[in-house]
Amino acid sequence: MASSHGTPPVFNNKVIAWIDYRLPIFSYIEKEYHTFPTPRNFNYFWNFGAIATVMLVLMIATGVVLATNYTPNVLMAFDSVERIDRDVPSGWLIRDLHMNGASFFFIAVYVHIFRGMYYGSYKAPRELLWILGVVIFLLMMATAFMGYVLPWGQMSFWGATVITNLFSAIPLVGQSVVEWLWGGFAVANPTLNRFYALHYLLPFIIVAVVALHVVALHVHGSNNPTGIDPKGPQDTVPFHPYYTMKDGFGVVVFLLVFAGFAFFAPDYMGHPDNYIPADPLVTPAHIVPEWYFLPFYAILRAIPDKLGGVLAMFGAIAVLFVLPWLDTSRVRSATFRPIYKWFMLVLVVDVVVLGLCGANPPEGFWVPLSQVATVYYFFHFLILLPVLGKIERPLPLPPSIADAVLKKKVG
Repeated sequence: MASSHGTPPVFNNKVIAWIDYRLPIFSYIEKEYHTFPTPRNFNYFWNFGAIATVMLVLMIATGVVLATNYTPNVLMAFDSVERIDRDVPSGWLIRDLHMNGASFFFIAVYVHIFRGMYYGSYKAPRELLWILGVVIFLLMMATAFMGYVLPWGQMSFWGATVITNLFSAIPLVGQSVVEWLWGGFAVANPTLNRFYALHYLLPFIIVAVVALHVVALHVHGSNNPTGIDPKGPQDTVPFHPYYTMKDGFGVVVFLLVFAGFAFFAPDYMGHPDNYIPADPLVTPAHIVPEWYFLPFYAILRAIPDKLGGVLAMFGAIAVLFVLPWLDTSRVRSATFRPIYKWFMLVLVVDVVVLGLCGANPPEGFWVPLSQVATVYYFFHFLILLPVLGKIERPLPLPPSIADAVLKKKVG
């Protein structure tokens, strides 16, 4: 095969050439994943898009196997999970990969989001790319929540009860929405069946939105650490082999860490109460969701009013949708924004503090701390970003990506 960017590829294999002439899928792969011009200065933060994709494939593959052995019935769900662990050949491995895979999927996505925020990947002309990413994040959260309910342990049952009850705060129609979600007047068998069906369906919707995300990415290309668009071939390299190799290395390192948890600490990120069968008559001392929900859970509990807490929790995600228009700075990358980059680190600390608040009972010191952290979270997006973009004096931008790379090497 011989090809160069901008000219149709020529395939030496006659079968591939015959198929491609009628369905140009190989030409598309060649153009978008081989010769596609990619900024030459990516750092390892750019690996996490590929890592997240690998984790999505892993979650779907293991999920399909688990679905063939799971029984979505409140009388048999817990036992069917135990049977997968004990009796199904390699069932323990499939479940541990799936269970820990959810956490590592979120780790990859959270790093991916941080990278996008730090380097301004949400700014024009990539606003729709960012919005699609936030949609993926929302779908992931919905899928993960429903999956957490399926083992039908104590934390599964009470987590489902608490979270679905939040919708009762909606004026006028709240209780009707909750009963519609439950399929009755309490979390029971219809609820489990609905969550099982949706948990199986939503990953394939995520795949569809990821496909749109990738298509949108390839319209204007990736952002880069300088936030400067490529000005010529000197600023780019072909995606393959340079970034396929770099992404491959990052994926292997990430999977090694993931395998360490899956094999040696499979229950580290779980909760002990979820190994107790669900009992509607016994409430756990402290109901907590999975760790990746904790910052939003803390925001929910920080507001004394139930409706206010629900609005704040969903508002914490909603601000991400309008982030491209909240940030008024003309400079994308925080590398050249001397004040903003420190506030980004403060935001990371703030989200970690919110997570700690969500993991602890809402009493004593944790209540005012969660309220302060919640105030800063919204202050950062709704006040700081619009104002700071107007008053901050950014550092001089390099003339091009190539100049920035060469200057860094010389320095």
